Amino acid sequence: MRGGRSGGGGLRNPCLTMHQPWASLLVHGIKRVEGRSWPSPVTGRLWIHAASKVPDPDTVAAMEDFYREIYAVDGVHHIDFPQHYPVSRLLGCVEVVGCVRSEELVCWEDVPQSVRLEGLTDFCWLCENPQKLVVPFEMRGYQGVYNLERRVYEGAARGLSPVQGPLPVKFPLPDPRNPLSLKPGSLNFDSSKSALVKTESVSAAIAGARAAATQYSRKGSTAATSSEIQTRGKSRENHADGSSGSGALPSVVQNSQSHLQNQDPSPVVHNSPLHLVIQNPSPVVQNSPSYSQTRNPQYIAQSSPSYSQTRNSQYMVQSSPSYSPTQNPRYMAQSSPSYSRNQSQSSNIQSTPFYFHDQNQSSNVHSNPSHFHYQNQSSTVHNSPSYSHNQNPSPNVQNGPSYSQNHNPSPVAQNSPLFLQHQNAEPRRSPRLQGGAPHRQR
Repeated sequence: MRGGRSGGGGLRNPCLTMHQPWASLLVHGIKRVEGRSWPSPVTGRLWIHAASKVPDPDTVAAMEDFYREIYAVDGVHHIDFPQHYPVSRLLGCVEVVGCVRSEELVCWEDVPQSVRLEGLTDFCWLCENPQKLVVPFEMRGYQGVYNLERRVYEGAARGLSPVQGPLPVKFPLPDPRNPLSLKPGSLNFDSSKSALVKTESVSAAIAGARAAATQYSRKGSTAATSSEIQTRGKSRENHADGSSGSGALPSVVQNSQSHLQNQDPSPVVHNSPLHLVIQNPSPVVQNSPSYSQTRNPQYIAQSSPSYSQTRNSQYMVQSSPSYSPTQNPRYMAQSSPSYSRNQSQSSNIQSTPFYFHDQNQSSNVHSNPSHFHYQNQSSTVHNSPSYSHNQNPSPNVQNGPSYSQNHNPSPVAQNSPLFLQHQNAEPRRSPRLQGGAPHRQR
């Protein structure tokens, strides 16, 4: 580290996330000036991390052509470009020795012309002594200059390998006794004497490099202040890659036009008739079934017959007509017309197998599919006109025999021939109850 001092604003191991191919070109010593819209907050070692966005082949080709052209100005015609441009990796580090403005760098006669042609942005970070990692570390990047995690730094520091660039450069300091003297405004230059002469090929290469870099710039972005840079320098565990990385920050999303439109509709929307109708519906609309269903669908669901049947099936079964004769056959027998005629039956009749058969229906009736069908009537049956008619019949219909038969069904047992025979048959009296033995025919 030059001079053994660091101006990183309290950052022990500063790191910068860059897009590819610029990140690899800087670590391999081909790129010697890192251009930014804000001055460098650090002086000394700066770790370089590649963002997660895969570079476009046209972008890679444009930047390689740019460096071929500017190196050719200094007589360098062979450049070993990286074979791969990995993403989401810690690639290596460089040493930032200073920062100057682009107009200062362009007129700086103490550096090669290829370096002066690299000054394409407002602030130029001057980099020396590139080192690359033998095995790049996979890690997550953040916006701005941030502090590298200690465990990552300890592993990366042991895997560095020096790199020899095509044309290494040593940037002279304005004050050799002050390693931090190379800063914006520290160079004295005469712009009229130090203007660069650009050929057509160099101009075309510069235009291609500008076009490649423009795709990552944000519209309306301004230069960051030193306080903002130092704030960004802290470790960000909960943020994605920003301008140097590849993810959209939450602040960018919240400031987008669509977000503001959804969060705060314009006064025109508030004052529109449609908005007023929706915000203040009339009492007729509020009392309509469709409005209640939309505003409180749970209430509608709970009040529907199918919901009650599903939530409290036991209550529905117990309240159904077919449940009563099955669970309480004695009640059915007492309410039937034939029960009154059978009140005087002797104990012999009540002890007959047929009596017990009728009074205690077998489990086959309960297991019959028709039995379960009537136990769980669907909401369609409840809402049908015939269902309402049968549920609320007139008094004349309620007193009729067919009404009792339909409202107290046991579809299998009561409609079977055996059930009807024993419900409507005359009681069989024993000879003793009839007053003696029957007369024999002679």
